[in-house]
Amino acid sequence: MALTSSRFSDLEPPLSAPVLEALTNSGFEFCTPVQAATIPLLCSYKDVTVDAATGSGKTLAFVLPLVEILHRSSSASNPKPHKVMGIIISPTRELSSQIFHVAQPFISTLANVRPMLLVGGLEVKADIRMIEEEGANLLIGTPGRLYDIMERMDILDFRDLEILILDEADRLLGMGFEKQLNSIITRLPKLRRTGLFSATQTEAVEELSKAGLRNPVRVEVRAEAKQLSGSASSGNSTSSKTPSGLHIEYLVCEADKKSSQLVHLLMKNKSKKTIVYFMTCACVDYWGTVLPRFSCLKSFSLISLHGKMKQSAREKALASFTSLSSGILLCTDVAARGLDIAGVDYIIQYDPPQDDKMFIHRVGRTARLGRQGSAVIFLLPKEEAYVEFLRIKNVFLEEGECASEAPDVIDEQQRKIVMYWRKDSEPLCHTSVHIKSITALTF
Repeated sequence: MALTSSRFSDLEPPLSAPVLEALTNSGFEFCTPVQAATIPLLCSYKDVTVDAATGSGKTLAFVLPLVEILHRSSSASNPKPHKVMGIIISPTRELSSQIFHVAQPFISTLANVRPMLLVGGLEVKADIRMIEEEGANLLIGTPGRLYDIMERMDILDFRDLEILILDEADRLLGMGFEKQLNSIITRLPKLRRTGLFSATQTEAVEELSKAGLRNPVRVEVRAEAKQLSGSASSGNSTSSKTPSGLHIEYLVCEADKKSSQLVHLLMKNKSKKTIVYFMTCACVDYWGTVLPRFSCLKSFSLISLHGKMKQSAREKALASFTSLSSGILLCTDVAARGLDIAGVDYIIQYDPPQDDKMFIHRVGRTARLGRQGSAVIFLLPKEEAYVEFLRIKNVFLEEGECASEAPDVIDEQQRKIVMYWRKDSEPLCHTSVHIKSITALTF
């Protein structure tokens, strides 16, 4: 999503001097379209539902108004330790942590406001003890942990809450957090600002907006994209759900050829920062064990990330990949939504997701904020209708060519991999026994 000609300093109502200074220090001058449209609305105390392409800068679009509203609030000048004035809820630990760190420079302009990150993976008793001893005025976290804290603690005071933000609102509902969200919202005052942010609006989000928002303003920002030749309206500009700088291809190949094609693409793009998405945690473990044993990939930085890893391991993996200038992240959809990982050039989807929204979120890890990026998805011959399915959803793919001849080293090593491969191409990696068997191979 490209920047606009609107400067943060030109927005109306104007942002306060400390917030503008924090923006300058962080290298931000011009707004993205979603920021230019949303910040003035929230700062004017209007509720919003925001539907914008992934990578459009939604995080600052709600962090800045939240901080600005607290700057204007008399109760924020010297709040009591357990008076909660703002809440930001997102579906995953990684996204909540990212929001927390992005918000830190701006929250720090609020001298006496203490933020608290509340996510799973750590003992809830530790969070409770920290809140009791140090207080918490701004809560950022996942719905499960927020709900747990609210159920266990009576010390938190929500009566003067100023603003509630639900990020990736469709995913919050899709992951089965309705009970927790409803419980959280019923504890909050009705006289508050509320923002629902998502790359994809759904009927469930619409219902939530009716229940929790007062006369919300709908903000919809889409990238403009050219339809590919052969589509219904070839050459015409259309509203796209993916970033305008993103080029997406699909490769049709048989199941027993996918592994060699994967290695070929990784070698071809060895200087790039690449994310490879798999359907299951087991697949990530499998390929995380197999790929480093290819002699042609031994020098590559390969990092695995999935939801069954311990929280500390997940954080370390994400931090390691973020710091790389080139490397490969093997992951599940735990790293598909909202995460802003610097410099990602290339996305490979080894398996197509059933949900078109998840496809959009996966490829949205590249070509962010006006940059260029590429993505490719593997399809079996029987899955080729997936291309038309996405076209109907305003997501346009171009057919790519599979490598006709993979290097001999890949063919030989692929032969060994196939020994541990089911007929339906699902890797035999559901137990540690299979991983140990693969590890024993000498490539």
